[in-house]
Amino acid sequence: MVLIPFFVLAQHQLPVVKASAAQARIYEQDNAVSSWYINPKIKPDVYTIEKFTKSKSIKFKTDIDSIVFNISPGQKKEFIVLLNGKDSCFTQIIAPVLKNFSKISPEIHDSIPFFVNKYNTNFFPVVFNGTDSLLMNFDSGANDVDLTTVALEKKVKSNPKLYHTDYGIKIGNHTYKSKIYDIKLAGNETDGLVGWDIFDGMIVALDYDQNKMTVHSTMPKEILRDKQYTRFKISYIKNKPFIESEISQSGTKNKSLFFFDLGYQRTVMLDNDLLREMKFPTEKMEMIKKVIMRGINGNEVPVTTVKLQSLKIGNFELKNVPAQVMERNKPMPGVNVHYLGNDILKRFNTVFDFQNNVIYLKPNHLYDVAYAEQKT
Repeated sequence: MVLIPFFVLAQHQLPVVKASAAQARIYEQDNAVSSWYINPKIKPDVYTIEKFTKSKSIKFKTDIDSIVFNISPGQKKEFIVLLNGKDSCFTQIIAPVLKNFSKISPEIHDSIPFFVNKYNTNFFPVVFNGTDSLLMNFDSGANDVDLTTVALEKKVKSNPKLYHTDYGIKIGNHTYKSKIYDIKLAGNETDGLVGWDIFDGMIVALDYDQNKMTVHSTMPKEILRDKQYTRFKISYIKNKPFIESEISQSGTKNKSLFFFDLGYQRTVMLDNDLLREMKFPTEKMEMIKKVIMRGINGNEVPVTTVKLQSLKIGNFELKNVPAQVMERNKPMPGVNVHYLGNDILKRFNTVFDFQNNVIYLKPNHLYDVAYAEQKT
């Protein structure tokens, strides 16, 4: 009987990872890498994984040691980081539970005016904090609600406290809660942007033919019955949605995950490192122009525009697409990925099913319009 507490303690003993420096890195199975600072003063020190849909491998690596484990949504993994042989750092890796609001009552079925302007910026009206009427860009490449510095200075009268306070964002008849961040640039003619994750666990349908956005807590049956829609599985990398697509040039075909980014106003952004890795014949792509673009924080991004022979999204094939190639100052540092932008995505009525983590696409009246940078 005296031995029982000892065995119970041994069973619950946490793994120990040694470190001689306070810097570590966290590697996720989808190749996303995050830096981590080991701090003995924070107990527990928590790293929360961003959204993913099935079990995956995580590697926590210090300068001299590492630990690898599998984790599923809703799980928590705990271990001790022993810094310099003396400081014990109780560390938790937490995987959030997947959200699903299909059982809430009453159900949500909201219809909101929704438009795309000549700059390929989506926008829709919101009421911020019960007082400020704003036009916001729905940006599937963002995870926050951001207001531009110009809007904060000249249009927003409620004087919000940034970063730490939840405010009401009324979209249609439903009010969502979110912290507010500032940003230098959003889509043209908008006051800021709304990231996809404010709708996590919901259904969001974008209809460019009828200029409306609908938000649902349960999937409308008419969408499931519509045979014109093609279904794509969503993969999440660093909390961003990706779908599989294919590019081809001079007989070479490459299939990979593409970042589904409504906030990017051009067609396709190709990652030069990934093109080299896949031995894609970039030398055979006709150059259209070379310019300096600016990111959302005002940073300079050198971009070359080339003619891509073919882009296939499922069975939809778009030919001679003016595609941008980026070489540095990537929007997602540490991850080599291609982007689908809104000059492509506006051509499809789109349904985001954030409950089952799929995207539905069907061509609309914009399918054959000229590209913004089409060479004549």
